[in-house]
Amino acid sequence: MSEYGVPTSDFILDKCEALSAEDLVAEAVRLAKLQRSDQTRPESKMGNVCLTSSFQTEDMVVLHMLRRLLPEVAVIFLETGYHFPELIAYRDRMVREWNLNLVNALPRTSLDEHEREFGLLHLVDATRCCAIRKVEPLMRSLEPFAWWFTGLRRDQSPTRAGLKKIEDHRLPTGRSLKKVSVLADWDWERVEGYAREHGIPRLSLYERGYRSIGCEPCTAIPEAGADPRSGRWGGKKLECGIHTFSVKQ
Repeated sequence: MSEYGVPTSDFILDKCEALSAEDLVAEAVRLAKLQRSDQTRPESKMGNVCLTSSFQTEDMVVLHMLRRLLPEVAVIFLETGYHFPELIAYRDRMVREWNLNLVNALPRTSLDEHEREFGLLHLVDATRCCAIRKVEPLMRSLEPFAWWFTGLRRDQSPTRAGLKKIEDHRLPTGRSLKKVSVLADWDWERVEGYAREHGIPRLSLYERGYRSIGCEPCTAIPEAGADPRSGRWGGKKLECGIHTFSVKQ
């Protein structure tokens, strides 16, 4: 057992890898509530569970499952300043319709300040731009939480093929949290099927051929047959750093 009364990582991994997505959500939420009940651990006023969401379909599916058990779960969105207008409109619509507890993770500088200092950094050093406008704000926003839900899937790209459903991650400050990838073993057809079955509205950018959607200047429509993330960053990389800058334990 851990110091907060939650089973050790090996136990959780062995048990949860075989669970369905819905059962995994239920088990992780149960463990999160058990952890929060230990009053020796300070908790965020928002609770100890969050979901990072880019408002793509996989994230909406996980959010749909989570809201059944945690209606006010914190939904962290990386407000980089470079998003497609269609995505921002969809985000705002879903916040209204689902009454979401949205947390906009903001960089330390505005977009104007950023471009005055660096110019169009995403064109010359996309990794540094991501580190400033995505990774640092998210790592900072995750600090109050102990459980981090994502919509990551193994089939999204080669960099995610070894994804586990629950992993221990350490933030740059040294704080640890559990990262839960509910849909790790799902494919896109299953994601879309769940969304259709439960009436989850569809982001309009998918109709234009986008399959993995990030900041507008760094997102293109992937070629036929290519993995969904191949249209990101001009094909020069597959990850912004969010899921690689934090450290697996």
